[in-house]
Amino acid sequence: MSALEDLVALGGARVVEHAPLGARTTYRVGGSARLFVTLSSRDDLAELAPLMARCGLDLVALGNGSNLLVQDGEHQVLAVHLCDELATLSWRDEGDRVIVDAGAGLDLPIAARRLAREGVEGFEWAVGVPGTFGGAVAMNAGGHGSDMASSIQSATLWHDGKVTSRSNEQLRLGYRTSAVAGGDLVLSVTLALARGEATAAEERVRDIVRWRREHQPGGANGGSVFRNPPGDHAARLIEAAGCKGLQLASANVSEKHANFIQAHSGGSADDVYALMNLVRERVREHSGVTLITEHRFVGFGVTP
Repeated sequence: MSALEDLVALGGARVVEHAPLGARTTYRVGGSARLFVTLSSRDDLAELAPLMARCGLDLVALGNGSNLLVQDGEHQVLAVHLCDELATLSWRDEGDRVIVDAGAGLDLPIAARRLAREGVEGFEWAVGVPGTFGGAVAMNAGGHGSDMASSIQSATLWHDGKVTSRSNEQLRLGYRTSAVAGGDLVLSVTLALARGEATAAEERVRDIVRWRREHQPGGANGGSVFRNPPGDHAARLIEAAGCKGLQLASANVSEKHANFIQAHSGGSADDVYALMNLVRERVREHSGVTLITEHRFVGFGVTP
């Protein structure tokens, strides 16, 4: 048998063939993956990793699927989802710092709320980011004046059968970028935060949640589509180019926040992608600025 067939046979219920992938993203549209692997522990990884590395499929890490758009149709990719033992949270006081260890599969808002409740400061901003720690490292997620780079000490990654630890410096965290490459799977993250007052931290969390509800749309979207160019805001440029509320087939630019695109129920990921390109072109024609997307893609001629 091939390594792919061996992986399916060995993985049992942990490995699903021809699995929906786009439906697992926050856009809720798009195609499927040749294989979908769920890892619940380091033991699962150790057992399946050799075959994952040899099966010949590009790896796509899938947390909550925010900031990810999957082209319609099936893709020859190996999607990996982390949960259970790979989605835990713990912390300890070391002098004037609080060292936090988080599994890559853990949701950022869950961690932000738990840490605030325990009087740990510095991660309240993450309550507004609907992703997991793995994606947050890869994208250097941020908001409300902070980002992952401000608190990461190190991250543990798997690549091509090997597990390594990378420091903050080695991760090369920039504005929505990092050294985490295609084929890398973030397993865990260590943060350095501060001890503070639970009451104040929880109030900051509530303020961020209120702001998000007031200023950002709900429904099926992938968060901010484009990075803010230096000294400006993507949403302002999109609105100035007349694109706020613009609709293309089954996708539309949000009326509430112009840097969000919403997918209609039963719609097409290809429509979302086409609308992104149309918005980028109209902004370029209007202001001369070429917007750069924050999103990651499966398909559309882009290497995962």
